[in-house]
Amino acid sequence: MGSSQTVTVKYVIRAEFKVEGVVEKSDVIGAVFGQTEGLFGPELDLRELQRSGRVGRIEIELKSEKDETTGVILIPTSLDRVSAAILAASIESIDRVGPCAARMSLGKIEDVREARRRAIIRRAKEVLHEWTMEAVPDTDQIFREVSETLRMARVQKYGPEELTAGPDIESAKEIIIVEGRADVINLLKYGMQNVIAVEGAKIPEAIIKLCREKDVTALLDGDRGGDLILKELKQVANIKYIARAPKGKEVEDLTSKEVETALRNKILVRQVRAMKKRKKILLPKRIVETTKDLGGTLEAVLLNKEMAPIERLAVSELAERLKDVKDVDTVVFDGVITQRLVDVANEKGIKYLVAARVSDKIKQPYGMHLLTFTDVKT
Repeated sequence: MGSSQTVTVKYVIRAEFKVEGVVEKSDVIGAVFGQTEGLFGPELDLRELQRSGRVGRIEIELKSEKDETTGVILIPTSLDRVSAAILAASIESIDRVGPCAARMSLGKIEDVREARRRAIIRRAKEVLHEWTMEAVPDTDQIFREVSETLRMARVQKYGPEELTAGPDIESAKEIIIVEGRADVINLLKYGMQNVIAVEGAKIPEAIIKLCREKDVTALLDGDRGGDLILKELKQVANIKYIARAPKGKEVEDLTSKEVETALRNKILVRQVRAMKKRKKILLPKRIVETTKDLGGTLEAVLLNKEMAPIERLAVSELAERLKDVKDVDTVVFDGVITQRLVDVANEKGIKYLVAARVSDKIKQPYGMHLLTFTDVKT
């Protein structure tokens, strides 16, 4: 559960846990909220504290191996020292996560302001040192600037169309296709010499040939022109990856960090095609309304065949409750569809599981539909 208010963090509570079994992050979150609820009244209730902006987003880090899950809970808060200590102690009282026995222990309560003060002092020393050194030209820096000029002069022409390219376009196994000459020059400035420009809406034969021989990433502007060139490339050339500049920006204007981010976030062309084929599914109005209602609640709603609600409960209790409840046709919940939950639902003959997301490597039974909130047509 999140807060619409900004949390001015004073302390971060770090609690370590060990669970005797395999659980998901949503199970841990459910235990944190469910087992601390009502212990000390609304003044120290986690849900109320998040709504009022005194507790921020709770982060969970975990790993599972040998039928045991270990991890860390991080809770940022603006509470006073006494209240933060009480909240930390209440987290230590949690003894179950889902159906599994658990043990919580307080790692530490970090004073964020003190850490920030130390970081500021350390940075101030660096600034003072750099400020002092700026007065004297650095010989290595002079050589780097001159070398940069020489490198920029290495723009070359490639193929019968004399396309603007970097010097490594022929020898590199992986190349980057951009739109124009200015894009090539900008990427050369950042040390990327396996770059070539299309230089026009029509894709040149030299580009088509390169796409057959090498692994190609198309790095295009984040505008309508980039959309059109991408469409043309996918029709005539065998590109492997697609990367885009931020919306409304051109590759020639990107900083080194923006170029690095765009290339790091590149996606396979076949993934783009699969995403386009995937359509939202039209479901009964009751399911649509329930998905809207459950966002951010960490709760679940059980529906019968007539789409009438049977029960509303915490996600952490869902798997165990499904074993006992009857006549459930659809389960909608703000959590993750796990294999354990799928197995329980399959035994009960449940047709639809609709959740915030689906865990990886799920074996889906015949006749059961696993959907995410984004699959539901609103």
